[in-house]
Amino acid sequence: MPEREIITTSDRPDLDEQSQAALLPVWPEFIFHDQVSSDLIGRVAECFPSCDIRILEDGEVVAGSWGVPLRWDGTPETLPAGYDEALISAVTGYEQGIAPDTLCVLAVAVRADRQGAGLGAQALVAMRSVTTTAGLQRMISPVRPVLKSRYPLIRMANYARWTRADGTHVDPWIRTHQRLGGVILRPAERSMVVTGTVAEWEEWAGLAFPESGRYVVPGALDLVEIDRDRDVGAYAETNLWMRHL
Repeated sequence: MPEREIITTSDRPDLDEQSQAALLPVWPEFIFHDQVSSDLIGRVAECFPSCDIRILEDGEVVAGSWGVPLRWDGTPETLPAGYDEALISAVTGYEQGIAPDTLCVLAVAVRADRQGAGLGAQALVAMRSVTTTAGLQRMISPVRPVLKSRYPLIRMANYARWTRADGTHVDPWIRTHQRLGGVILRPAERSMVVTGTVAEWEEWAGLAFPESGRYVVPGALDLVEIDRDRDVGAYAETNLWMRHL
């Protein structure tokens, strides 16, 4: 059995390059072109290094989770729109001296060759420890269900209700959250917005978009809107808000 260790990025900032090489490839390329994230990721890394964790096996990064602390009153109606707005809320709150009370888990990733080994669940448990250690009251996440990209025509509100014969959710990542006590709050509408030229989207998606229209793109949870006349492709991803504490 490999020896596992859980650290924060503030403990081992030297592992940043290894973390990127191990974990970033699990997401589709277009994810990395969200302008809000691109603008704020440097500030997030600077302000909240103790809110990220990495799981090591024999010294190698095999999983990780990224979070930000923010202020939220606990009601579903006042949740941020999703990933982008949570980043904005966290950084703005930090700069304005607003005391956070909630940890927002923005993402969890497991190295491709170690998926299915329970590392995602372990990362969530570690983030719960981060939440309580920081004295925060709640933990929430704009969850990106792993099978939703197979159903981009289905609204997240409908997908959130899909269950198997045994009553558990059809999506394994939502099931993992629920088995750890997570509950579904509501869809995170326009959680992440990605825009680019048609040529950029063709490169990111590995597809040709010969005419304007709405397209199914590998890895996308929703359809991508291509407008060749304006030379723009736009994608607004819906995630699913879930709460743990």
